[in-house]
Amino acid sequence: MERPIRVLVAKPGLDGHDRGAKVIARALRDAGMEVIYTGLRQTPEQIANAAIQEDVDCVAMSILSGAHNTLLPKVVHLLKEEGADDILVIGGGVIPDEDIPGLKEEGIQAVFTPGTPTQVTVDFIKSHVTPRA
Repeated sequence: MERPIRVLVAKPGLDGHDRGAKVIARALRDAGMEVIYTGLRQTPEQIANAAIQEDVDCVAMSILSGAHNTLLPKVVHLLKEEGADDILVIGGGVIPDEDIPGLKEEGIQAVFTPGTPTQVTVDFIKSHVTPRA
């Protein structure tokens, strides 16, 4: 029997606004995924550690602070250092279109900007994660 897809939803950096993260967390849960929400103001180290400890299939980070070019790739690099580079890493939030190609080069598999229907994110995760037993 397959276990549900496990997703860590995280807010890296100093953002104090988590409405979007909570909306996506609920959408993922409603789609049958198991969601672990880390809360506000997480460091990349805290996010990577939680992802490994919770044995997640995906890390979904929401960011509004403008520090996306630093914080999101840092999580990817920390996961690689720990041998957990099989975890899908995606981002969302207020990220300028011109920054998205650089984030993808750094290992962020997809970036979802404001106005993206939650079903698009759900479908992306389902199509890029192989559920484990």
